[in-house]
Amino acid sequence: MNLMINIDTSLIVNLAYIGASILFIVGLKLLGSPDTAKKGNLLSSSGMLLAVLVTLVDQSIIDFTWIIVGIISGGIVGYLAATKVQMTSMPEMVAIFNGFGGIASLLVGSAEFVGTSEINSALFFAIYLTVLIGGMTFTGSLVAYAKLSEIIGGRPTLYKGQQIVNSLLLLVVAAAGLEMIIFQEIFTSYEILLIVCGLAMLLGILFVIPIGGADMPVVIALLNSFSGLAACAAGFVIVNNVLIVAGALVGASGLILTNIMCKAMNRSLANVLFSGFGSVTESSSSESVDQGEVKPINASDAFLILEAASSVLIVPGYGMAVAQAQHSVRELGELLEANGTEVKYAIHPVAGRMPGHMNVLLAEANVSYDVLVEPDDVNPIMETVDVCMVIGANDVVNPDAKDNEGSPIYGMPIIEVDNSKTVFVLKRSMASGFAGIQNPLFFKQNSRMLFGDAKETVSALVAEFKG
Repeated sequence: MNLMINIDTSLIVNLAYIGASILFIVGLKLLGSPDTAKKGNLLSSSGMLLAVLVTLVDQSIIDFTWIIVGIISGGIVGYLAATKVQMTSMPEMVAIFNGFGGIASLLVGSAEFVGTSEINSALFFAIYLTVLIGGMTFTGSLVAYAKLSEIIGGRPTLYKGQQIVNSLLLLVVAAAGLEMIIFQEIFTSYEILLIVCGLAMLLGILFVIPIGGADMPVVIALLNSFSGLAACAAGFVIVNNVLIVAGALVGASGLILTNIMCKAMNRSLANVLFSGFGSVTESSSSESVDQGEVKPINASDAFLILEAASSVLIVPGYGMAVAQAQHSVRELGELLEANGTEVKYAIHPVAGRMPGHMNVLLAEANVSYDVLVEPDDVNPIMETVDVCMVIGANDVVNPDAKDNEGSPIYGMPIIEVDNSKTVFVLKRSMASGFAGIQNPLFFKQNSRMLFGDAKETVSALVAEFKG
């Protein structure tokens, strides 16, 4: 009778895990479109809730006190993050969440290692991967957060002999892994665990600091993948099937997204991680070349040009996020359409500071997904566009990417707004973008600069239309 009960319980738990895994997969599929993203997020969250509840019941926990405390505390933090964090801070929040995922996996692996009395190489290998990847993800995400929030500079931190130091560190990490997995002769269990944790966290810091701010979308995607791989390894450590599945899904999707980001910049992942992109000097950038003078324009004159335009292409960037101008931009787009103008929004895959950043902002402002286009859709017809409005974007519209072989971004596909009839560039100043290089677009004959806060500028254009 007891055997029958155990079999039934095990069957129910595994069926629940299969159901949760199905919800993860379907939810992930639905996240691929803005129209179904909310439903996909709800399904994935429901799958995780089911997995957590079934796990808590299955483990026959005697005292739920601290678990309840954790659930309440986490719920409060999650609620505040979902309701209080501004869209401008979304990349930083994603970085922090990646870090939390990494440190959670590290703690799970560490607890299992401390609680195991005899050497089990297969188990210890899984623990080693969990601690290593989790620690790297945690500190790497903290550095990414600091770069995104500009607590530290966005440019790469490079020093002489950096590759040698990193190579030696990797050798030490491998040696520590052998000691942890096989030998355990030089250090005690606690000592080798602390050593591996420390090395993993140091590796995470050294992994991210050489990466420039312009590559943050790639880094965010890669760290997200790492957090999934750490969770997957933790699933093998505690023999939990649903954690293995969930971690593998996050890890695989993160790697796919990382590859998409790299292709969008026409660069390899190795180039992103090790080239120190953004550490340009004035002699290597277009700042050292006299390109003439910019041509400022005010909102009243810009309105007259927009009013006569039959097609307008809006190109949003991180500056739009900083100014929280997305709602004003949507209102301007609707007024242009009411005036008989065709309005499209060109979204570069790496615009902003995380994958899909601009899509999220425009979706928040209820901009229809039907009017969003990719660079490949508009570049061939750019010469027919009457006005391109570049709102806070810089590097993704920089003509140096196609014209200047000496530029760090040469070869990166861009939105070729310089080929349109007129370009309005909305910027606070002439400061370079996150990549740290100047943009010759600002000096072209068909470009006009609308200086000031993007939200205030767009609101002034809206007022002109309404007036």
